[in-house]
Amino acid sequence: MATTLLDAVRLELRTRHYSRRTEQAYVAWIRRYIRHHGGRHPRDLDEPEVRDYLAHLATERKVSASTQSQALAAIQFLYRDVLRRPIGFVTGVPRAKRRERLPVVLTRNEVRALIEQLTGTKRIMALLLYGAGLRLNECLALRVKDIDFEMRQIVVRGGKGDKDRVTMLPASVEAALRAHLDEVRALHARDVAAGGGAVQLPGALARKLPEAARAWGWQWVFPASSRYRDADTGTLRRHHLHESVLQRAVHEAGRRALLTKRATCHGLRHSFATHLLEDGYDIRTVQELLGHKDVSTTMIYTHVLNRGGRGVRSPADGW
Repeated sequence: MATTLLDAVRLELRTRHYSRRTEQAYVAWIRRYIRHHGGRHPRDLDEPEVRDYLAHLATERKVSASTQSQALAAIQFLYRDVLRRPIGFVTGVPRAKRRERLPVVLTRNEVRALIEQLTGTKRIMALLLYGAGLRLNECLALRVKDIDFEMRQIVVRGGKGDKDRVTMLPASVEAALRAHLDEVRALHARDVAAGGGAVQLPGALARKLPEAARAWGWQWVFPASSRYRDADTGTLRRHHLHESVLQRAVHEAGRRALLTKRATCHGLRHSFATHLLEDGYDIRTVQELLGHKDVSTTMIYTHVLNRGGRGVRSPADGW
């Protein structure tokens, strides 16, 4: 039962062009919801059972408010769009507390020390996270055609909220990135010669432009080291690197650099935004570079600028 239902969920999500990450998250939450109620089919459950599960997440699992909200969104999608039986507004649910947390921002010296601990592809990727403000998955999903060396810019396709944007290509990474792409092109040529070299294309592009899958411009900038056989078409493909590759590398680099702050991929993006504001760039410009929908999201970085106590001079410093 569960497998058939989850397959229906996946099909509906793909039909509505939800991202692959959203698909994975929603399917996982629906599976947990079913298991929580002893494997009963969701059509036999109703608002009281949904309320019970959300309360379980908040009071027993101690999840964050955003996690609880994502679980609710997944369950609502199941009932509304798959089972065609909307459950309405779920009331009386203990809500997980939404905690206000400032992002962890590295200083410029800390960023430099961190990146100095990285080499090769991982160093290039970290420089793009910090130097261009990319999210980790935006960096992983870059295709060759998205890099414009002449204009010194990167086009981010289908970022958060399925939005496109343009950000800068740091001059400090240009030479290394060109050399890296030369290696990727040679790898692609070997894949094509071996009968592969076709990447997964977004949407219906594979049907409209079947030759594009092997075109150089559509290849991943950061391809994986191994290939896989597409379950649907039987085509031999190469996906981009898995996110854990860089996550582990950045964590280890922070440890080797003896940083006291937690080093993460997203922390490099936080540092990008904060350092631009420190340099006097307009917050609206930073908002566009980050791809934030609302400037209020970008405003968080004004609270972590390198000016302790909101720039107020401590009375202890006047002695």
